[in-house]
Amino acid sequence: MRRRDFLVVSVLAPLAFAGRGWASSPSSAAPFPIPDGRPHAFSFGQRRFLLDGKPFDIHSGEMHPARIPREHWRHRIRMAKAMGLNTIAIYVMWNHLEHEPGVFDLDSDNRDFAAFARLCQEEGVWVYLRPGPYVCGEWTLGGLPAWLLRDPDVRLRTRDDSVYMAAVRRYIATIAPKVRPLMAKNGGPVLMIQVENEYSMQGDDIAYLTDLEDIWRQNGVDGPFSVSDGWKDLLRRKAYPPGAALGLDGAEVPILEKGHLFAHEAPVWVGEGYPGWLTHWGEPGFASKDYVDTLRSVMKAGYSFNLYVVHGGTNFGLTAGSNAEDDGSQFQPVVTSYDYGAPIDETGQPTAQYHRLRDVIASVTGRKPSELPASPPTTTFAETSLEPFASLWDNLPAAVNVPHPVSNEILFGQDQGLVLWRKTIPAGAALTLEAARDYAVVYVDGREIGVVSRVEHPTVSSKTTLALPDATHEARRLDILVDTFGHINFGPRVGDHKGLTGPVSLDDKALDGFEAWPLPLDGP
Repeated sequence: MRRRDFLVVSVLAPLAFAGRGWASSPSSAAPFPIPDGRPHAFSFGQRRFLLDGKPFDIHSGEMHPARIPREHWRHRIRMAKAMGLNTIAIYVMWNHLEHEPGVFDLDSDNRDFAAFARLCQEEGVWVYLRPGPYVCGEWTLGGLPAWLLRDPDVRLRTRDDSVYMAAVRRYIATIAPKVRPLMAKNGGPVLMIQVENEYSMQGDDIAYLTDLEDIWRQNGVDGPFSVSDGWKDLLRRKAYPPGAALGLDGAEVPILEKGHLFAHEAPVWVGEGYPGWLTHWGEPGFASKDYVDTLRSVMKAGYSFNLYVVHGGTNFGLTAGSNAEDDGSQFQPVVTSYDYGAPIDETGQPTAQYHRLRDVIASVTGRKPSELPASPPTTTFAETSLEPFASLWDNLPAAVNVPHPVSNEILFGQDQGLVLWRKTIPAGAALTLEAARDYAVVYVDGREIGVVSRVEHPTVSSKTTLALPDATHEARRLDILVDTFGHINFGPRVGDHKGLTGPVSLDDKALDGFEAWPLPLDGP
């Protein structure tokens, strides 16, 4: 199964910030409460959300602080509010905060999700927090730390693996002190916490989800909690924790009406609604969608929603993920841009769909949205030509002696980046690489003889054989330079390793005794 076809949760129905307490509507629509620094009670009534005991519709748009330069945070929040939204949904990517086990950075640059949430509060919009531990989000490994894969036996997203669960407990215990004061009942903007993400698309252990709820409670955050899933997968695996708000991704009204088969009296809403879509490397153009008619019908039926995404931003560094079929075939890395065809584009500009969605929201709610903020300044760059500066072969670090190929994570503790493998080989006609992840360039005596690409060779086995040039001497230098794309972020193959993850054979005989140079490319 490929990347899901559903939608994100948040709150829509914005108004201009009007000081403390209840905002006054410029039209005949009823006023609604805003996050004003005072405690507010967000809860579940009979099949709907309640805020301070009154019915409340979440009209949300999702954006991710980690994908937006910090200096643009406030502008993007104001753009979402001016569209008519009353909530911002936020993914928190665990692997963006804990780069090494126990080493956290919650404050620098665009990692400070708490500061982003406080900006939302200053701008008069609520927050729907989605902290994982798994988020998907087309983010490498779905937000899970790649250092978990250093344990060859680790099992992800299960309460039956003690290594994984210990790491999850540490993560939640570390971010919970940031989250507690942000909860609405404590005067903050956060209405609700999502537990895990789209779990029914991979697992069926309800106890895993309730364990995650309990870990939050043990750390002083007692909900309310929500989950988000696709309807077909929920029907198949039924992983719904009792009492949680049920977000149905990509759902239209007929499916939303069926959601109470699981949720009973808890709210059902559009956890992710898609006004745009993701784009993979090699696709002919940027993906796009039109959500105008769907949003109108969802709102007129009285359902809350979360637009995934109202603004995408950029996959900086090595953060973009990849998709694949359930069996690991059809590997599709995500492009660096996370524009997503969203209503607010990558540069912060409103698109044509932005204005159409804004009109729908204003029409259904009867509320006039705030004015659009000024567009951020743009610039152009002079034409530039790249020139060779240095050769990789002349600037290698110290080599590591390796008996046989093993994944980057297990062998080097390396997430992505490059690894150069070298060995002197005898004469031979055929070189076979098994499970090269994700792009390998093969050289013999400094001459490139072929490429193995997980994208160009998208079968399950990923076993590729290259013909070697005729040998003029017995001893030849074999170099295999392996590059990587982001880890699979969705489906049963979450947890794929990187590098040479299978044997290298010469005329069907496995080679051993390599020199290797790890080049992680993730530091200064």
